[in-house]
Amino acid sequence: MTDSRLRGCGTALVTPFRPDGSLDEPALRAFVDWQLAEGVHMVIPCGSTGEAATLTPAEHRRVVEITVEQVHGRVPVIAGAGSNDTQRAIATSREMEAIGATHLLHVTPMYNKPPQRALLAHFRAIADACDLPIVLYNVPGRTAVNLEARTCLELATDPRFVAVKEASGNLAQMVTILRDRPAHFSVLSGDDAFSLALMAHGGDGVISVVSNVMPRMTAALCEAMWRGDLVAAQAAAAVLAPVVDAAFIESNPIPAKAMLSMMGRMADVLRLPLVPLDDACRAAVRGTLRQAGLVSA
Repeated sequence: MTDSRLRGCGTALVTPFRPDGSLDEPALRAFVDWQLAEGVHMVIPCGSTGEAATLTPAEHRRVVEITVEQVHGRVPVIAGAGSNDTQRAIATSREMEAIGATHLLHVTPMYNKPPQRALLAHFRAIADACDLPIVLYNVPGRTAVNLEARTCLELATDPRFVAVKEASGNLAQMVTILRDRPAHFSVLSGDDAFSLALMAHGGDGVISVVSNVMPRMTAALCEAMWRGDLVAAQAAAAVLAPVVDAAFIESNPIPAKAMLSMMGRMADVLRLPLVPLDDACRAAVRGTLRQAGLVSA
């Protein structure tokens, strides 16, 4: 593995809102500080977990600005900049670069359903327009288009593309990318349930939802795999597993934000079309947090 390759636990940061729905800047600063104190290796503001789809351009910029300020160069800041409009993705990428992000996260365009040759053109146009390294994001369950292994690998030959966040749910596809990738290119799980399996096949880490809630344990899983300590990694995965299940009991980030509210880290406020966790699920989620020692009885 090259020393410069992205690896470890990256938290796909939840975005805190005030009860009136506005951005809660003090809560965001405190949350980023806590994530770093808990030992995460990367932070990812303004992804799907961060409700980027319902942030205004000014709010998107502010979330990344605050994250960059709090991180202060200690870990990579991989800013979400994706769009299903290539020109908008370029404009956002340039803005993220200007305010100090170290990398860009670019999802496959949703709704348009571009073919694979169009995905190549889309991502290359973004890379041509800005200087930051790009992390590709494949999440067909949200976008209705899969970044196929052959397409990912073709992009990976270009050093401007440094990683993929793989959330296809297709382990065989991930293993193909791992087998044929160039040395500089990281493969990161985009699904907490696949983190251990992907890393056991040689993957580099995870861009995680559950690390919003259990950052230290998620980082410990990754670090155990770096050491080749499968027993310790399995133990960490076993502790995380019930919380991972709870984190996806409804659409992400609904459960994660409920958990963080129960932990006193931010208000349980989301923006429509998302709504707070269903009451029928709330007691079970709190029980999971109690069993994990994250809230008191």
